[in-house]
Amino acid sequence: MERENQSMVTEFILIGFSSFPDLQIPLFVVFTIMYFTILIGNIIIITTVRHEPNLHIPMYFFLAILSSSEICYTLIIIPNMLANLLREKGTISFVGCATQMSMFLGFGSTNCMLLTVMGYDRYVSICKPLRYPVLMNQGLCTKLVVFSASTGFLCSTLETIIIFTLPFCGPNKIHHFFCDLAPLLELACGRNFMGEIVIFLMCFLVVFCSFLLILLSYLLILNAILKIPTTEGKRKAFSTCTSHLIVVAVHFGCASIIYLRPQSRYTLNEDMFISVTYTLVTPLLNPVVYSLRNKDVQVALRKSLGKSTWKM
Repeated sequence: MERENQSMVTEFILIGFSSFPDLQIPLFVVFTIMYFTILIGNIIIITTVRHEPNLHIPMYFFLAILSSSEICYTLIIIPNMLANLLREKGTISFVGCATQMSMFLGFGSTNCMLLTVMGYDRYVSICKPLRYPVLMNQGLCTKLVVFSASTGFLCSTLETIIIFTLPFCGPNKIHHFFCDLAPLLELACGRNFMGEIVIFLMCFLVVFCSFLLILLSYLLILNAILKIPTTEGKRKAFSTCTSHLIVVAVHFGCASIIYLRPQSRYTLNEDMFISVTYTLVTPLLNPVVYSLRNKDVQVALRKSLGKSTWKM
């Protein structure tokens, strides 16, 4: 009976921003500009890191991987959202919705763990500078990236399976601009309380535990910086962390608001606009912050622009 009920829903209607008809065209223009800025900014970061020998160190290797993940992360959500802003009714198939959720959660979880790995990299660089080349070798860096991606997508696959084995037999309107956990739980005809506990625990492990590990890294970094005798030395050491800290604050702040709060505090319109922050603003923040606040990247960009100008 449960399977028959579930098969009744073959597609979902994404309500998105249709509740704000006067804002749809302005939002389309703003979001399109932001999306192309995200693509261009992250592609520039990846290309610069790849072609500039001075950036061939673990810190920028992880940054290039994070930029690649951010491109995929936004590609899952934003083009469909932009198309739906121009349609009278945005729809997505049952399988398409499951795929979108799995991919979105997978890349989102991967980004959380990549930011944790980047925090560990900063810890080793500042607290164990003499052993940094040995500890953060290419083999370990590759293993950390593979672990982040495989763990992130394992969690997202399990979460998606739990959600889409629930019966969907009634309303099929998702009050969101993409297939996310909470809106789909609202539509399910039945509840799987054990499944919801498992989902919360996985979100807790990915978001909260990643943040705790980053916090631990920075407590150790702060302790090491305070032992540096000169003010200039302290400033230089801390300046290598500021870009990472800004991205971490925005990314984990938004993720914790959405995924680590009680279900009773769930509000559809409020969450939809918060979701814009972590689907558009955070991926945009990554290349902007690292380009404006990181001197190594600035120098590499100027060199690349200089070479391009000279060739022309």
